[in-house]
Formats: sequence, C-alpha cells, structure tokens
Amino acid sequence: MTPDLFERLPTPSQKVPAPLADRMRPRTLQEFVGQEHLLGEGKFLRRAMEAGELPSLILWGPPGSGKTTLAFLLADRCKATFCPFSAVTSGIKEIKEVIARAQQERAYGRRTLLFIDEIHRFNKAQQDAFLPHVEGGTIVLIGATTENPSFEVIAALLSRAKVVTLHPLAEEALMVILRHALGDQERGLGHLHIEADDEALRFIAGLGSGDARVSLNTLELAAQMVDEQPDGSKRLTLKMAQEASGRRVLRYDKAGEEHYNLISALHKSLRGSDPDASLYWFARMLASGEEPMYITRRLVRFASEDVGNADPQALHVALAAKDAYHFLGSPEGDLALAQAVVYLATAPKSNAIYVAFGKAQGDVEQAPLEGVPLHLRNAPTSLMKEQGYGAGYQYPHDLPQAIALQDYLPEQLKGRIYYRPTDRGLEAEIGRRLAEWRRRKAGTPS
Repeated sequence: MTPDLFERLPTPSQKVPAPLADRMRPRTLQEFVGQEHLLGEGKFLRRAMEAGELPSLILWGPPGSGKTTLAFLLADRCKATFCPFSAVTSGIKEIKEVIARAQQERAYGRRTLLFIDEIHRFNKAQQDAFLPHVEGGTIVLIGATTENPSFEVIAALLSRAKVVTLHPLAEEALMVILRHALGDQERGLGHLHIEADDEALRFIAGLGSGDARVSLNTLELAAQMVDEQPDGSKRLTLKMAQEASGRRVLRYDKAGEEHYNLISALHKSLRGSDPDASLYWFARMLASGEEPMYITRRLVRFASEDVGNADPQALHVALAAKDAYHFLGSPEGDLALAQAVVYLATAPKSNAIYVAFGKAQGDVEQAPLEGVPLHLRNAPTSLMKEQGYGAGYQYPHDLPQAIALQDYLPEQLKGRIYYRPTDRGLEAEIGRRLAEWRRRKAGTPS
C-alpha cells in the first residue's frame, strides 16, 4: 500500500516553529540592538517614539538591519494599526483595499501605519497611488528599501517622507543579539542550555555582513549540532559554527547600488596605486557573484583612462588577461585578471589621453566645423590638383628626423594643444619629444 504523502503534515495543534530570527524579533524599543544614530538618547527616531509622533519615512538599509522591526515598534509605540504590505506580491488592487480599511480606521480616530517592504519594486504608477493618501493623512507611509531611494523612489514621495539610513549591524551588536538568543527561554534557545565559545559566536556574527537574520539562522543550525557531554554540558565550538555556516553571505546586488559601490572602490584603489586594496575589492566582487567579464571591461578601460601612455603595455596586459579568462574560465582565469589588477595598480598613472580626448571632443561639438586644410587633402584627380588639393604638403619621411614643420589643424584651431603628457613613465620621454618638436615648429632656438 502506498503511504499517504500527507500523513505527516502537522495538525493545527502541532505548529511548525518559526525560524529563530523571526522568533527573536524585538518586541520593545529596549530589546532593539544597534542603529544608535537613530535610537540613541535625543536622536530623531527616539524622540519621535517618545513623543508619540508618526512621521512618514523611507527606511534605507541593508537586509537584517531592523527596518521591519523599527516600523512595527513605531506603530506599537504610537498606538497605530500596523499594516504590512509587500511590493513583491501586491498591486494597485491591494493598495485600494488597504486604503479603504485605513479610511475606516480613521473614521474611528485610529491611525494606520502602512509598511511597504521593498518599496523600490513598485513602479511609478503604484507609488503615485499612495501620494494623495499620505498627503491627506489617511495613512502614515513607511517604506523599506535596500536600494538608494534617490534612484528607486519617486521624487513626490521623497518630498513627503523623511529618508532614514540604517547601517549594517556592527559585530559587537550581533554578539549581543546572539547571546540574547542563546539565553532566551521563551523565544530563543535557552531551553537547550547551550554554552558558546566567544570565538564561535564571533565567527557567526561575522558571517552575515551586518545581517542579524543570517547570523541568527546560522546560530540555530549550529545549535542543532551540539551534543550533550558526559557531564551534562553542551558547548558550541568554533568548529561546529564553521560546519553550520556553509559559505559566507555577501551583501550584493548586481543591479543595485552595492554593485556600483564596489566597482568604484576597485577603480579608485587602482588609481591610487594600492595593489592590496585593489586585490581585495576584486576578490570581493568575484565572491559576491559579479560577472568577471564586467570587471575585465573596467580593467581595459582603466588601462587607457588612468594609465594611458605612461605605460602603454598596461592596455596589452589588460587585453591579454581578457583573452586568458576567455580561454580558461573560472577559477583558473581569475588569476590572470588578478595579475592585470596588480599590474594596473602598480603602473605609472596618467589621464592625459582621457583629458586630451575630452578637449578634442569638446571642440568638435562647439567650435565651427571648418573644412580640411587644402594641403592635407588627397588629390587623386587632375581637377582636384588644379583646385589646390595637396599643394604644399610636406612628406615627413623626406625630411630630417621625419618631422614636417607644418600645421595639421583647421585655421581656427591652429596652435591648439590637447595632449599634455605627464612626467611619469614613458610619457616623460613623449613629453620631451613633443616639447622639442613644438620648439622647432615655433622657430625657437634650443
């Protein structure tokens, strides 16, 4: 007889326990750990809660930093109806239903705090739908987002809500949260009577990159690995924590702000000639799941933008790293990219090409577009020769040192200098050559 696939489903009296991170969610302001810049004595949110004020807010911060909990505590402290709402699963229809309920609550003198998780996932029309109700006082809106509100939340909402930035939780704050969870008899792991080594808790705290949810869930897994010793004691060790952790969770969104923050850190470390910082940010982007070819394209760009002719070999190294990665793939090809990162970081730097090209582009856009000077024009027909095409052109290879002292720019731009080499790397020699040629062209004695 085939066993009933559903015979093991729990009955209503056999509730499946919520994850530890959910059970340990702070219920009071006193239980909340971290974000002292908002909740410390005299700080903005602390004052608002103590005064019973209920401002509309955009809570911007990484996962696990306490955005949802803060919204709940604010509603509870101000005796408002807490209405959680997900931008992932809800649309305009659900928005209208929520607003209708809020209007009923308001008629009975009760405020509604509408909490929208991941508000950045709402499109402009959906965000617009809240505006009249926020402005009219039907709802107090608190939106939570991991993305920069400047890019993801419409300006009209931003003008009606205060943006509050939450920080990743510090390691010491996470240690406090973990110890509390271990000792809490009601919601935590206190009934297991587990003692934990400090190094084990510190390891778990460091795993989530400031995310309390990740650290608590790892603690719960690690606790399941603890066996009772002959003397009746239970101890969570570093080895158990490492086995439970799997792999470190790195906060990253390849389409969001953290993506641009990390590539900016890599680029600026390369420009600052710091190979160690450059390798760190490169390794961190790879570990976060960044597409290696995106990083490679930035390295090739950097070779021209920030190294340029101070070391023309840098562009060859970057392109060779690109070819090596194509040939080998990950992880073997990662080393070729790391080699290019170090080469670029330690190469002499010059943005002279970048600056010169920008100036030339500016003249193309803004200066009058004159015709090509006659002596630079080709003259493949007799008629063109009669018109003066090519007349007076000096062939450099027939001249001493292959230098022709003639003008190549249009008349209005004559004497314009775009490229000014630095005195670093090969550009020092290029600069010496150009100075000599320009001196001879000007007829200045050496």
